[in-house]
Amino acid sequence: MIRRRRHAAATQSTTRLEAFTDGVFAIAATLLVLDLTTYGLGPISSDADMWAALAGMGELFLNFALSFLLLCLLWMTHVQQFEHVARIDATVVWLNNGRLLFIVLVPFATSLTTEYSEWLAGRLLMPVAFFLAILCSYLQWVWAVRHRETMLPDLSDRDASAYGRGALSALVISAGVVLLAPFIGSLAFALFLLDPVGTTLFRGKGD
Repeated sequence: MIRRRRHAAATQSTTRLEAFTDGVFAIAATLLVLDLTTYGLGPISSDADMWAALAGMGELFLNFALSFLLLCLLWMTHVQQFEHVARIDATVVWLNNGRLLFIVLVPFATSLTTEYSEWLAGRLLMPVAFFLAILCSYLQWVWAVRHRETMLPDLSDRDASAYGRGALSALVISAGVVLLAPFIGSLAFALFLLDPVGTTLFRGKGD
C-alpha cells in the first residue's frame, strides 16, 4: 500500500522527479553500449585483422557517440531547467514522463539507425525520438512559465520568457534534423552545432 503524505510540499517537491529522471537518463546512456558489446568481430588471427574489424565498426561507434552526446545535452537541459523549478504539478510530471518515454527509446533507435540506415524508417526513428523528447521538455517549461509565481518564483516574467525562447532553438533544430535525416542520415545531427547561436538569437528576440 502506498503511504500518503498530507503536507503539500511533500507531493510538490521536485526531488523525486529529478532523481527518477536522472536514473532513466543514466540507464538509457548505459544501454547504448550494448550494441558495441554484442557486435561480432568475426575471426581474428592477427593484429591487422583486429584493427580491420574495429574499423568496420566505425558507423557503430559514431552512432553510439552521437546518441550519448545528445542524451548528455538533454540531461544538461533538464538540470538547468530544474535549477529554477521550485514546485511541480501533475502536468509537469506527465510531460516529464513523456520526455522519458522517448529517452528510453534512444538505444533501440540508435541500433536501428546503424543496422537499417538504408531504409527511411531506420534513418528517421532516432531524430524523431529526440525531437519528441525536446518537444516535451519545451512544453514542460512553457507550462512552468504559465504558473511562474509558484513554479519559478526566482525568475521574473522577462527572464522566464527569455529562457523559453532560448529553448525554442533546440526544438527548431531538432525539427530540421528530422527533415534532413531521410537524405543525409546521422549527419543531420550536425545542425545541433548551431544551437548556441540559435539560443542566443531566440533569447535576444523581444528584448
